[in-house]
This record gives sequence, structure tokens and C-alpha cells, in this order.
Amino acid sequence: MELGNTIASVLQSYGLKPSELSIERINSGHINRTYKVAPGYILQRINKQVFLNPKALSDNLRVASDFLKTQAPDYLFLHAIKTFSGDDLVLDDDGYPWRLFPYFENTITIDEVNTKQQAYAAARAFGLLSRHLSGCDINKFEETIPQFHDLSLRYTQFEEALKKATAERKRLTAQLIDGYVHYNYLVNKYNDLTHSNQLKLRVTHNDTKINNVLFERNSDKVVCVIDLDTLMPGYFIYDLGDMIRTFVSPSSEEETDVSKIEIRKEIYDAILDGYLAEMDSILSNEEKRAIPLAGSIMTYMIGLRFLTDFLSGDIYFHTSYAHQNLNRATNQLYLLKRLEVQA
Repeated sequence: MELGNTIASVLQSYGLKPSELSIERINSGHINRTYKVAPGYILQRINKQVFLNPKALSDNLRVASDFLKTQAPDYLFLHAIKTFSGDDLVLDDDGYPWRLFPYFENTITIDEVNTKQQAYAAARAFGLLSRHLSGCDINKFEETIPQFHDLSLRYTQFEEALKKATAERKRLTAQLIDGYVHYNYLVNKYNDLTHSNQLKLRVTHNDTKINNVLFERNSDKVVCVIDLDTLMPGYFIYDLGDMIRTFVSPSSEEETDVSKIEIRKEIYDAILDGYLAEMDSILSNEEKRAIPLAGSIMTYMIGLRFLTDFLSGDIYFHTSYAHQNLNRATNQLYLLKRLEVQA
């Protein structure tokens, strides 16, 4: 098995015997390497190229866990298992951090939203996490990826990439560039919202895809929210917007036939209903007025990042074929147009 000796050494730090365990790679996710260790565990190697300060990940989880134990003791919050020496992380010989989590039997993750019940349950779960953490001191949390969803920064990076891009890459993306420049008014709206303090900085998940909630097998009940690496200070539009971006269309960001991209209103409404079932009393009136912008801002930002990466030579996002980032950026621009028409 890949990294077999390293995995064995890491597991021994937890007092586990690798010879008595079944280890299987889980291929979902593009950043960390994740393994199911049966019976009973999930093992994860953190990507140190993305998370430059992995200690911040474990520190944030510890702060959240300690707060929830006193304020919401019945809430199931997924935190790392400690090693024999009391550490949250194990460093391997190459300097990669590893973490161990409990595995919950009879649970599943899904990669696509198929029903409004799934959308509602997931949105409510993400909202519940933020609501429970609303009283926690946000100053105790660090940004695990600095300025991760800062649209102003992402637009500046796009402009810089455009200046440095090869003539061929600019030729291939000429119409796409025009499309993204056309929607740059969303950058101004984002700046207005954040600079005028209309949005409150909160503890948010920041990666609210459907496969980051754990469902009971054979039901739409959420067991817990997972993949908490980006649990850090953020604005509510990040969580709500990314749910809209990734839930509403039956086609993913990898779809190259844009005619298949559509807005499923029943899914959109279920997201809002589920999220506001937990967050309605928490959000200010100014924040509620920003709700219609959430999906557009996050779709624009992610599409812009795909386009920026293509112009830069595909150096950040994993690609499996040529022009994949170009196709992703095209996909997200089309989705943005559909969202803007709906708004």
C-alpha cells in the first residue's frame, strides 16, 4: 500500500496495531489524503502545501470542542483523537501532519444533492454548527487558509495572472475573461458588505459541499458535519453561498455541457429554509438583506479562481486533463448567469 510504512508508524502513535487493521484509501476530496482504518477509525494526512500552519487546524478544533462541551453538550462535534502522548497531530518523517478520527458505522456521504430533503438537512446542519459557535470568542480562532474567500484578493490575483499569462492561454479564454470582467461589480458589492460592517465575522465552516455532512445510511438525517479544516472566522455568505453554488444544479462544476446546468428552485428554497431554521435569529437584518447575493458571490469567486489557475498554468487545482480549469471556469460563469437571472 502507498505510504504503508508511514501509516503503520502513525497508527502506532495511537497504540494501534496495523497488522490487526484493514486500511483503505478514500478517494473523495482533493486536498488531504484520507484512509478508512477498520474497525473504527478515519486517518487523514494533511496537505502541508495548502495548510501552511497545520497546528492552527487542531487548535481551532480544540477551541470549538471545548466551547461546545459546555454550551451544547449533546451536539456531536467531530474532533481528533489524541495520541498516547496527548497530541492532536503526528508528524511523519517528511513533515506531513496526520490525524485520527472516530468512524461512525452505518453512515454515508453523498456527492450530489438529489432531493430537497437532503438539501434542507445539510443546510440546517451547517447552520446549526454556526449557531452553536456564535457565542464563542472568534479571536481564539486562526485562519487556516488566510483570505480564503476574500473576493477582492481573488480578483487582484486574476488581474495579475492575466498580465503574466501566455498569449495562447489568453486567446483560449478571451470570451471567458470578458464574461468575468463583466461581473466584477460583485467585487464592489462584496467590498461594500464587508467594509461597512454589514456582515459580522463569525465562526463558519467555509467548505459547505454536500459531502461534508455525514448522513445516516438509508435516511436523510444528518449525523454530524465533517471536514472541519476550514472552520475559522468567515462571513455567513461563504457557507450559504457555497451551498447554493454546489447544491442547486443537478450538474457539478466538472460538467462540460452547460446546457445541463440549471437552477432547481425547490433545492434553492430548501437550502434557505434549512439554513434559516437555525440562523434566522442569529443573523442581523443587514445580513439577511445580503442573502440574495450569497450564491452569486461564491460562484463568481470560485469560477474566477479556476480561470486564474488556468491563466497561471494550472498550478493550484488538481487537473486530470488539459483545459479542465478552463472548463470549470466556463461552467461556473454559466451557473452565475443563471443565478443572476433568478435573482
